[in-house]
Amino acid sequence: MIQPNRIYPSNLIGGLAIVCLLVSISGCTQLNGRLRLPGANDPAANVPIEDGYQAPSASATAAPESSAVRFDRAAAQSAGQVQQTGVQQVAHNDRHVAHQFPTAPGGQQIPFGTQPVANAAATGQPVNQDQAVAPAQAVAPLFGPQRVAPPQMRQRSRTNFANPQISPGAGAAFPPIATDPIYTPTTREADLIINGFPGRTGRITFGAAVNSDAGVTGQITIDERNFDIFRFPRSFQDLFRGNAFRGKGQTLRIEAVPGSDFDRYIIQFANPNLFTYMPISMSVSGFLYDRRFEDWDEERLGGRVSLGYRLTPDLSLSVGVSGQNVNISNPRDLSTPELTDVLGDNEYYSGLISLKHDTRNSPIQPSDGHYFEFSFEEAFGDFDYARFELEYRTYWLIAQRADFSGKQTISYSTQVGFSGDDTPIFENFYAGGYATLRGFDFRGASPLSPTGIEVGGQFQWLNSVEYMFPITADDAFRGVAFVDFGTVEPEVDLKEDSFRVSPGLGLRVAIPMLGPAPLAFDFAYPVAKADTDQRRLFSFYMSVVR
Repeated sequence: MIQPNRIYPSNLIGGLAIVCLLVSISGCTQLNGRLRLPGANDPAANVPIEDGYQAPSASATAAPESSAVRFDRAAAQSAGQVQQTGVQQVAHNDRHVAHQFPTAPGGQQIPFGTQPVANAAATGQPVNQDQAVAPAQAVAPLFGPQRVAPPQMRQRSRTNFANPQISPGAGAAFPPIATDPIYTPTTREADLIINGFPGRTGRITFGAAVNSDAGVTGQITIDERNFDIFRFPRSFQDLFRGNAFRGKGQTLRIEAVPGSDFDRYIIQFANPNLFTYMPISMSVSGFLYDRRFEDWDEERLGGRVSLGYRLTPDLSLSVGVSGQNVNISNPRDLSTPELTDVLGDNEYYSGLISLKHDTRNSPIQPSDGHYFEFSFEEAFGDFDYARFELEYRTYWLIAQRADFSGKQTISYSTQVGFSGDDTPIFENFYAGGYATLRGFDFRGASPLSPTGIEVGGQFQWLNSVEYMFPITADDAFRGVAFVDFGTVEPEVDLKEDSFRVSPGLGLRVAIPMLGPAPLAFDFAYPVAKADTDQRRLFSFYMSVVR
């Protein structure tokens, strides 16, 4: 057995305070960019464009007649087709494309879908466009021989326009051909200028919470979302200007949660793209957990390494390995074998694989979608057993106002779990409280030993059906009606005398200045329970995060 030195929360809080000071001084930045085309202030540049145009992939130098395009006039004039060039610069949805419009010898612009007129016989009479057309090779310098026009660019009509008077003997400017060419306009590209400005990627938050299960807790969190673990400071200026340890898109989170009934301290590093563009993530974390239960005190010190793979935007797979030392002390009763067998330090290791599918439209108050998670864990070390857990939640939107507020939703959730025979008492399933079965005390709907110690069980099946509806027009107050039902048993079995059913009503209060999670107040009364269960009619959760 390993006998670690006890870590006191006061020492950790002091160390975290120093880290908070360094992070707040160093600052954190990211690049936020906008695209601008040179000459975008030109009044002639704001011309809308139809859908279907492609964004540029290269750059070209600006011309005097346009701040966005340089047109190859010499090549066009050598073919005897164009005397002038009209240019349009187009901006649409941050995509900048420059298009060229050739003009006829008289200076009139040739619209898309029409063709220049050819003169097959020098008769001095106007020639109808239906009688002669321009050869494709003559207009190649204008549009490019290999271009393919989008459908809205192709020929739409065959109307006459600006037919020039050509005198006898002058020769035909456009020899006749038998087929009509399709004009495909050249898309010229322009340089894009990216203007960046620093943005905040990290934050320090302070919070507090009080609830019927865990008492009063405080919270200090340092969260950096643009971390770079290998970008060490090369000078004090790098450290204080926020250049050190930033720029890779990694995540560093340090959390301290001291409280009246439990303490939790976590440091976590995550890389969302372990191999650059592949959807593989990695997470490494260390934790210290200290909880004062009614029957014993429990302290856990350990760490976890996991890899994740995102199969689809909603489906992900993860595998991980964890190891921890679990210390059990201050037992309330020494005559319970399940408790006395684990007193002191316990080496607990496990491998975990889980599959998650999440289509919810919000992680806090969803009104549509579902959440599914299946996990398998194999424990080894001082204990050797297998564990299966399944969680499923689904949400249905019943009605809402025309402005998408005032949503009425029905939700259903279920949790099923089974653990092997060698499961220690601190890893058993427990029920009771606002997060499991309302209407019961925290862990008050769990199996007991003959001496009255809450020993938990190896099987659980917990369910909840809830209907949420608005009370006020601004959705600040919502009401809920629910029924929680299920059981926790020492083995896989459903017993009528220990099956719990607890209906109730509740209130949700949303106060934006206190944080994203609403305040929750629930009243529930068990109508079916075991004789040894402990009831609690009122449960609540309140928190504030700044």
